[in-house]
Amino acid sequence: MDATSILIVFSLLVVFSYLFDSFARKTKFPSVILLMLTGIITRAVLDLYGFSPWGILDDLINVLGTVGLILIVLEGALELEISKEKMGVMLSGFAAAFVLLLANIYILTQLLTLFFEIPYEAAVLHAIPLSIISSAVAIPSASGYDTKRKEFVVYESTFSDILGILIFSYAIRQFESQAALVEVASLTNLGLQLLGIVVISVGITFVLFQLIKSIVHPVKFFLLLALLVLVYAIGKYLHLPALVTIFIFGLILSNSKNVLPAFLLKGVKPEKLEEELKSFHILTAESTFLARTFFFLFFGFSITLGNLSDPNAYFYGVVIVGVMLLARYLYMAVTTLKINPGSLTYHAPRGLISILLFFQIKELDNPLFQSEQIDQNLLLIVIILSIAVLLAGTLKKPTQQLTTTENVKEDLSDVDITIPNFDAQNEDDNADNEKTLID
Repeated sequence: MDATSILIVFSLLVVFSYLFDSFARKTKFPSVILLMLTGIITRAVLDLYGFSPWGILDDLINVLGTVGLILIVLEGALELEISKEKMGVMLSGFAAAFVLLLANIYILTQLLTLFFEIPYEAAVLHAIPLSIISSAVAIPSASGYDTKRKEFVVYESTFSDILGILIFSYAIRQFESQAALVEVASLTNLGLQLLGIVVISVGITFVLFQLIKSIVHPVKFFLLLALLVLVYAIGKYLHLPALVTIFIFGLILSNSKNVLPAFLLKGVKPEKLEEELKSFHILTAESTFLARTFFFLFFGFSITLGNLSDPNAYFYGVVIVGVMLLARYLYMAVTTLKINPGSLTYHAPRGLISILLFFQIKELDNPLFQSEQIDQNLLLIVIILSIAVLLAGTLKKPTQQLTTTENVKEDLSDVDITIPNFDAQNEDDNADNEKTLID
C-alpha cells in the first residue's frame, strides 16, 4: 500500500469516527462499539483478500492506548471543580471505585479459578483488568447526565483507572517476589509510595505551571503534553503510579485560582489564564478523540471473526458481566438506600485500560501469569456486553429531559420566590372600582 492510499484510508477513518461520535451523541449508542466493529470488518475483508495483519499492530495498540489514557484522564480532570460542595461527590466516587474494584477482583478471581482451573496468580492478574471501569468509555457516555452524576462518573472512572493500575503493578511485584498478596509491610510501602507520588505530582505541577507562564512561543501546549507523556513514561519505568501525576496536574490547572498560591499567580492575568485554559482543553479533547479513534480501530483490527465462534466464551462473558452488575447493584442499593438506585448502576463499562493491561500480561515471562483460555476475544465480549448494559441503562429513561427537570428544581430551590395573593389583589381592585363608581 503506497503513501497516498494510506493517507486516504487514515483520513476516511477519522471522518467515520467523527460521524460515529455524532451518531453516539444523538442516540447514546457508544461510538467505541462502532469503531471496534469497523476494525473487525476491515480485518475480515483483508483476510478474505489474502492480506496479512501488520506485525507492528500490538505495539501501535499499546502506544495509542497509553497516550489515549493519559489524555482521557487529563481531560476529565480539567472538567472538575474543587470546592467544599464537591468534596462529597469526590469522596463518593473514590469509595465506589475502591470498594467495587476490590469486590470484583475477589469475586472474579474465584470464578476464573473455577472456570479455567488456572493458577491463582494468573486468575488475579486477569481479574484486575476485567474489574476496572474504563474512563475512555464512561466519561463520554455521561454527557447526558446532570452535573452531579456526571462528576461522579468522572471521579469514579478516573479513580478506578488509577487504583486498578496501582493494584495491578503491586500484584505483579508481590507475585514476582513470591510474597503474599495481602501483606502489612508491602501495603504500608504502597501507601507511602502513593503519598510520595502525590507530593511529587504537586511539585511537578508547580514547575509545569511556571513553564506555562514563562513560555512566549505560540506553540506551547503540545510541548506541555509531551512533558506529561514523558513524566508518565518515566514513572511507569520506575513502577510508580504516574497516572496520579496527570490527574493532579489537570485538577490543579483547572482550579488554579482557588488552589495555587498567590506567588505563582503573580503577574498572570485572569482573562489570559482562562483563555489559555480553554485552548488547552480544546487541544486535549481533540487529541483524545484522535488517539481513541485509532486505538479502538486497531484493537478491532486485531480480532479475527473465526475466534469469536466459541459459545463458551459468550457464556463466560455473560457470567462475568452479570456478577459485576450484581455487585454494583448491591453497592448502589446500600449506599443510596434505594431498591432501584438509578442509571448509575449500569454505568460501569470496560474498555481501554482493560485492553492495555491484558497486553501487559502477555508480555510477562512467568508462565504462572499466563492463560490461553482468557484471551482478547473473551475480553472483547466482556467489553461489548458491559457497554450494552450501559446503553440499556442510559436508554431506560429520557435522561436529557430528566436532567433539565432536575436542574430546574435545583435552581428553584435556591431562589426565594414570593407568590402574590391574587385574591387579595382582586378584592383591592373591586374596592377601587366601587369607590370610583360612588365618586
